Amino acid sequence: MQPEPERAGALALARAQTDELFTIVRGDSLYERPIPERHRIIFYLGHLEAFDWNLIARDTLGRGSFHPAFDQLFAFGIDPDSSGLPQDGPGDWPAVEEVLAYNREVRARLEPLLPQAPAERIHVALEHRLMHAETFAYMLHQLPYGRKRAPEGTAPAASGPPPAARMQEIPAGTAVLGRRREEGFGWDNEFEAHAVEVPAFAIGKHKVTNGDYLEFVRAGAAAPHFWRERPGGWVYAGMFQEIPLPLDWPVYVTEREAEAYARWKGKSLPTEPQFHRAAYVGPPEAGGNFDFRHWDPVPVSGAAENRYGVTQMVGNGWEWTSTVFHPFPGFQPFAFYPGYSANFFDGEHYVLKGGSARTAACLLRASFRNWFRPWYPYVYATFRLVEN
Repeated sequence: MQPEPERAGALALARAQTDELFTIVRGDSLYERPIPERHRIIFYLGHLEAFDWNLIARDTLGRGSFHPAFDQLFAFGIDPDSSGLPQDGPGDWPAVEEVLAYNREVRARLEPLLPQAPAERIHVALEHRLMHAETFAYMLHQLPYGRKRAPEGTAPAASGPPPAARMQEIPAGTAVLGRRREEGFGWDNEFEAHAVEVPAFAIGKHKVTNGDYLEFVRAGAAAPHFWRERPGGWVYAGMFQEIPLPLDWPVYVTEREAEAYARWKGKSLPTEPQFHRAAYVGPPEAGGNFDFRHWDPVPVSGAAENRYGVTQMVGNGWEWTSTVFHPFPGFQPFAFYPGYSANFFDGEHYVLKGGSARTAACLLRASFRNWFRPWYPYVYATFRLVEN
């Protein structure tokens, strides 16, 4: 089966995007581990090509391996939990030159095989790579500033006072979650499409801002991971520099922090069906903060409103829901990737929706579901409040 031509071109573009991310890391820092719970950067340098080779050449087309050790070494990442941090050292990993040579050979051998691959596998390779373009970005966010190079055009957006908190009424109605198989590619957890009746509720017009959350911190709550306290006051630790805390940007928090703030306000987090009711009433607003347009958030104010008067439900930060990640009715795991979702139906991961500044456009479809553990602080995750 021939892959869709635009998908083959999209895969080449995604490769260029992930290649560029590694140029941000200074050469002496590729063996750093910016996030203690994750692999060292060198793993991710080899992982994307190993994934493509294992998925398409080995498992789909039955091609023999030219480097079995690297195929295995770079196959799997880490899902962080509380069982202990990885203990490997830099010397346990191969030289950068060896990994780059492996990557070049994978691409050279894989390119003529792509026309033989089912379109679904091309989609998986493409979206897996683009997901890593985001997860690697938040990993780089934790790397000390002296260990990375800022590309041109990285100045943060201007900020101002936060907008007044407002709740928008969402009428009772039906939320259609998931995706019909005839609609095209989706990950296994996106199927099957099903309708959920949602009672009327009210939802925050804007994402909760740093300015909103600052009141909570002043009342005794711990500061979020992306904040730093300096002699002159709170600052935001951006991708490439610290700046005075931008009060009208959305606050990045864990699910537990979002939940605690909601309780403090006498409100709650939206469920996945509530998010759908409020968010997916038309295409994403033009010029929204997604698809790699910025490295950091932009103000929540001034954005276009959807039909319900709600802003930025797509882009500018994933949004926590109160829904535990679970299978939809009719769920069937990918035969070629059975653990992609099923391994995380453990009651310990929560659904996020909407996308961040570093989320690729193809992942903004309404059926796409992200998920993380509720205490994980590094993801570009925001939230808003609901009243039931």
